Amino acid sequence: MKNFGKTIKIFLVDGEPNGRMTCELSNWTGKALKIPRKKIKESSDRPELENTGIYILFGKSDKSENKELAYIGEAEGIYKRLNQHLSAKDFWNEALVFVSKDENLNKAHIKYLESRLHEIAVKVNRYDLENGIIPPKSSISESDQAEMEEYLENIKLLVNALGYKIFEQLRKVQTFEEEVRNTFYINSARGANAKGQFTNEGFVVLKDSEIANSPTNSFPQNWKNFRQSLIDDKIIFQTNNQLVFREDYLFSSPSAAAAVVMGRSANGLTEWKSKDGRILKAVESNS
Repeated sequence: MKNFGKTIKIFLVDGEPNGRMTCELSNWTGKALKIPRKKIKESSDRPELENTGIYILFGKSDKSENKELAYIGEAEGIYKRLNQHLSAKDFWNEALVFVSKDENLNKAHIKYLESRLHEIAVKVNRYDLENGIIPPKSSISESDQAEMEEYLENIKLLVNALGYKIFEQLRKVQTFEEEVRNTFYINSARGANAKGQFTNEGFVVLKDSEIANSPTNSFPQNWKNFRQSLIDDKIIFQTNNQLVFREDYLFSSPSAAAAVVMGRSANGLTEWKSKDGRILKAVESNS
């Protein structure tokens, strides 16, 4: 299926990149607002925030060193609800709000969107979620459901474009041939048996990859600490005396991924090899 180009119009409300902004997508009746926590009180005059809509709060998690924290919610009066969260939730530092420019979203619509966004975020598993309960999905007509699914895709596009990967899969769906071509391996004498793939964001070590049970004495302390944080967060867990990735995990580079997998300093461009034995560096050079 061919993807067509999109135009996103961004307006810096405060004239600065870290302030409030509005985002609109060509040929879409929706509208997004990005609001820093400290700017919520100043936003009482924004008419969009009196509308019915969806919002996502973003911040740091105190439970995990490797995942950020988010809360997905809905409200019939967004401004009032965000003000309530100023005193009720202290983790967040930024809010994304989605409303309809034609005010065509009703309570059933936003309950449906909230539930679907929560469902997708849980499946993608990039962020810890602050939601205490699973939002129930409202029952809407077939035509409304089709319209909300299209609305949902535009929310996901804008959230991703604004730098939040909460709804973005680490790996795209691939054909068998693409999977073979894009997968690289490390099999080391120290017990590592891992698979990984390059993506637009970095290098992903795949679920069920096995890593060396212990790092070498010369392994830098900062890498030891990072490796241990993945174990503490249960991203890597022990089973049958082997340390294994519980889920796909994104690293900033092939070398970072190789270092954690092998428990020693490593050059990922030469350690990761294709199924036919070529090093990653050679495969990249020929692409």
